[in-house]
Amino acid sequence: MANWIEEAKLDAGQRLQEAYLAAAAAGELPEGAQLSGTVEIPKDTQNGDFAATHAMVSAKTLRLPPRKIADALMKYFRLEESCFSSISVAGPGFINFRLSDRWYSAVLRTIGEEGAAYGHVDDGKGRRVNVEFVSANPTGPMHLGNARGGVLGDALASILSCAGWEVSREFYVNDAGNQIEKFAASIDARYQQLLLGEKAPAFPEDGYHGEDILALAKDFLAEEGEGWLQKPEAERRAAMAAFGLERNIPKMEADLLRYGVRYDCWFRESELHKSGFVKDTVDRLTELGFTYEKDGALWLRTAEILGSKMLAEGKSEEAIARLDLKDDVLRRSNGFYTYFAADIAYHRNKLEVRGFDKAINIWGADHHGHIARLKGALDALDLDGENRLDIVLMQLVKLMREGKPVTMSKRSGKAIALSDLLDEVPVDAARYFFNTRPESPVEFDLDLAVRQDSENPVYYVQYAHARICTLIKALAAQGHCPEAGAADASLLNTPEEKELIKQLAALPEEVRQAARDYDPSHINRYVTELATRFHKFYTVCRIKDAEPGILEARLTLCDCVRRVLEIALGIIGVSAPEKM
Repeated sequence: MANWIEEAKLDAGQRLQEAYLAAAAAGELPEGAQLSGTVEIPKDTQNGDFAATHAMVSAKTLRLPPRKIADALMKYFRLEESCFSSISVAGPGFINFRLSDRWYSAVLRTIGEEGAAYGHVDDGKGRRVNVEFVSANPTGPMHLGNARGGVLGDALASILSCAGWEVSREFYVNDAGNQIEKFAASIDARYQQLLLGEKAPAFPEDGYHGEDILALAKDFLAEEGEGWLQKPEAERRAAMAAFGLERNIPKMEADLLRYGVRYDCWFRESELHKSGFVKDTVDRLTELGFTYEKDGALWLRTAEILGSKMLAEGKSEEAIARLDLKDDVLRRSNGFYTYFAADIAYHRNKLEVRGFDKAINIWGADHHGHIARLKGALDALDLDGENRLDIVLMQLVKLMREGKPVTMSKRSGKAIALSDLLDEVPVDAARYFFNTRPESPVEFDLDLAVRQDSENPVYYVQYAHARICTLIKALAAQGHCPEAGAADASLLNTPEEKELIKQLAALPEEVRQAARDYDPSHINRYVTELATRFHKFYTVCRIKDAEPGILEARLTLCDCVRRVLEIALGIIGVSAPEKM
């Protein structure tokens, strides 16, 4: 799994150190120093493809002007068999490098050799990570927040897999607790209204009022009959909750499959309670001295846990006091465990029982206050929640049409559900538009998402792929076939060709950075820039009627762009069509 951007940086750094040793041996630089500095791609590549800061960073250590150090390093720099064709010095002591034909050829050859694995890196080294996302309450249809979380979680899981992690995608089904009791009470109220009319008890004020609840009540009546009206309320509501969940969860799964999201595990909260694992987790915290009883309830010493951690991090007692930290109830006075207790048990299950090295959750920004409390509880259980649990917070989604916010579905008259959105815009557009920086709010332009022109960013990128497929097919009919391993990069010497190859080389580094930042939108930006450079190249460089040799080299370059577009779009779950 080659990363030619990283390879060039390492090559430059190593050869600069060798140049320093040679210059020191010749008496032109002081001996006994360790050369320091970085090699980066400059914003302006007019002076070079890479620039090193070693001369300036090492000036104090070597006690010489940066320019003198840079000149000595350039004099003794060995270009033979390196990634570079030339080296120069500019400004106060920047050392600039031009990439060689050898490097450009290696990039194209690697794309051909690695195939679908191109772009992969091994930062994860096979460690196991659980990525939990969406996890919407199964009490109704999924809405736009779930839609964005589905894309971000699925794309992040793909990124981490490409970065060398062993990934498990998980949906946490909240099928226990207050929201399920409210769900059952709502179905029960509608069921009684269907049978008793005005004599039915009043609908609960905090119940679920959606049409989907009425539909479930009608289905329950049709399948189970009127007999349940005479049974005890607790038994009736338990049956209705099970009935509703048996229908809602498969609907959620079907919507997500339509959206291109597949899970490895659907983990039910109810199993944590049935197995006694929630109780066991709370008992463990009690044994460790982190709980106390008050007003008949059992509390977690959250304020003490977080306060001790902050003190260890160097915060003052006064600063901690200003935060007004609160303790959390784990078991209510009625004997029922809270959602927080179940959440602690759930994450203990991930880290301790199932042995994931890391757990990553995609949450809405309104859950921000829950993060420190949960990590603190895991720290109290000696599970290193601070380092093994990471939370990605995502901001809200605003749908726009004709420049105005859209809050209701035209079809249902209700809040827009995922299924409503997918009825209106292609899955590819939905996934591409939602895959933006998690911390940034999204304005989803419904009009733009369905446009078939270059203003639509996903169309713009997909069109580049389809354009190449058409070109390859036409030239194949004339007997020309791309050969990545045989391309003569010395024939690809225009600025447009070189910029295009450099962008091809950048995919592994983009994957690494996206995995590091938990930000799959790196790939959106990458494919947009790759498509831009391709369209510019295609406009400037003749292909079909180019001279022999150049035609084959440019055709091979096009095929490499096709392959990389397909790989990168696949990472974020967007298709790469051959025709448009």
